[in-house]
Amino acid sequence: MRIVASIILVLCFSFSYADVAEPITITVVYNNVPHDEDLTTGWGLSILIQGLEDTILFDTGEDGSILLSNMEKLEINLQSIETVVLSHIHMDHIGGLTALLEKNDKVSVYLPCSFPDNIKNNTANMAKAVVLVDKPKKICAQVWSTGELGTSMKEQSLVIITEKGLIIITGCAHPGIVNIVEFVKKYLNQKIYLVLGGFHLMSYQDNQVKEIINELKALGVKKVAPSHCTGGRPIELFKAAWNEDFIDLGCGAELSIPLSDE
Repeated sequence: MRIVASIILVLCFSFSYADVAEPITITVVYNNVPHDEDLTTGWGLSILIQGLEDTILFDTGEDGSILLSNMEKLEINLQSIETVVLSHIHMDHIGGLTALLEKNDKVSVYLPCSFPDNIKNNTANMAKAVVLVDKPKKICAQVWSTGELGTSMKEQSLVIITEKGLIIITGCAHPGIVNIVEFVKKYLNQKIYLVLGGFHLMSYQDNQVKEIINELKALGVKKVAPSHCTGGRPIELFKAAWNEDFIDLGCGAELSIPLSDE
């Protein structure tokens, strides 16, 4: 049964690139790690993904005023956002949601099933729709949620499927960054091109971070862009390990990634 389930999931994740010709653009709208000095940094994370079937905002940072201010400076049209995906319940990832919905109530919001009822209900009252996620779920063409992973702190990550490989976007990686990558690779049976977001390694010792680096390399992770709650020293270790395949993911950073190798 386990093999059958895996085959079904792989088939469900199959796709065609015919409908998506432009590269995707990943923009860091909110982060405590600086990059663009014109933007305001704050504890938390929010990442805008453009160029796919839907324009997606992954997490909303902690402070709605900072989120909206940074979007204005980046000349992001709030009305273009069609989908919001919240990784987990911590305020530094959901705090800006209300401010966003007050400006654009036409979005669908993907929430982990473990979210409290009051947040589910309040969001449902403000948004176009609320989609509750527990298992892997298709969001739009080429984009899936991992579903809730972890135990005490449940969290969903985002997966973008490209010919270059899978792009995994994490909020804080509370279930463990290695566990998340292993889960995605096992069920999709595809190579991992890029892992980005918060890796939650601030309190880890160097030897522990290096062990995680070795495990991610063994999983074939081509590029990394750790930020937010990863921690300054762990980020330095990732940069040394990946060299030219390390990507700065500070506030205001923008990545352009072709969906195909052509």
